[in-house]
Amino acid sequence: MKAVTVSDRDAGVSGLSLTELPYPVVSENDVVVRVHAAGFTRGELDWPDTWTERSGRDRTPSVPGHELSGVVVELGYGTTRFTIGQRVFGLADWARNGSLAEYAAVETRHLAPLPYDVDHTLAAALPISGLSAWQGLFEHAQLVAGQTVLIHGAAGGVGSIAVQLAREVGARVIGTGRAADRDRALELGTHTFLDLDDDKLEDAGEVDVVFDVIGGEIMERSIALVRAGGMLVTLAEPPKTQPRDGRALYFLVEPDSARLADLAARVRTGRLKPVVGRVVPLADAPSAFNQKKRTTGKTIVRVTED
Repeated sequence: MKAVTVSDRDAGVSGLSLTELPYPVVSENDVVVRVHAAGFTRGELDWPDTWTERSGRDRTPSVPGHELSGVVVELGYGTTRFTIGQRVFGLADWARNGSLAEYAAVETRHLAPLPYDVDHTLAAALPISGLSAWQGLFEHAQLVAGQTVLIHGAAGGVGSIAVQLAREVGARVIGTGRAADRDRALELGTHTFLDLDDDKLEDAGEVDVVFDVIGGEIMERSIALVRAGGMLVTLAEPPKTQPRDGRALYFLVEPDSARLADLAARVRTGRLKPVVGRVVPLADAPSAFNQKKRTTGKTIVRVTED
């Protein structure tokens, strides 16, 4: 099968290439998915799990990418949740070969059924972004109706979903981004938009929740905006300080099959619209990792045509 692989930690994204790999070995409670569309995170080449198995043993050449949508083509021993030919989407395991390949072996607990009328491209944009937004806003920050949330990167892959979920629950949403993101962020449902280049972040005032995907100075300045009893949640890096009367939490997304199914149902009924930016073929995935120009939404790799 064709797959994007990387073997040299020091080479970074320049070490990514399209190669031939053996068809994956299916284990107990696994399925093999013929991948139709896949997503990736540009920073994942810095993750320890990209380079080693859970036991710590080297696993290069490694296939990056952890979001996928496709069709089940093989069942592992003991697999009962899915059938051959079924459409599924979800998360490839962190410490195994990922989704930038024609086939991927995935634990069934990381997958959910994909409705027939949800496109694979949209589904591949959901797993990390959708679960991160849901878990950050509702499981960690406990956002409820009537509260105010500040969402950084409001037009990006994660932030755009966070905006829609926060609006739906009845929160007041302040979004941030660059000038080119304003129209998209307002269209998604932000009540107020702040341009991080030209507007003062402090104009947001006190908020109940900050949802951060940027880190650095922006995150640290945002901590001062958290009102008493509020919370900052971030996917970027552990905070160096804490709000005076609140909390700041760095979290990692967790697989959740039931929540994935709920997110897919929202997409199907039009309640949630993932923002897809570029769609590139598998052969162009290495260059997409190294893309310098900012794009709105998530870049998706089209592996197999429907």
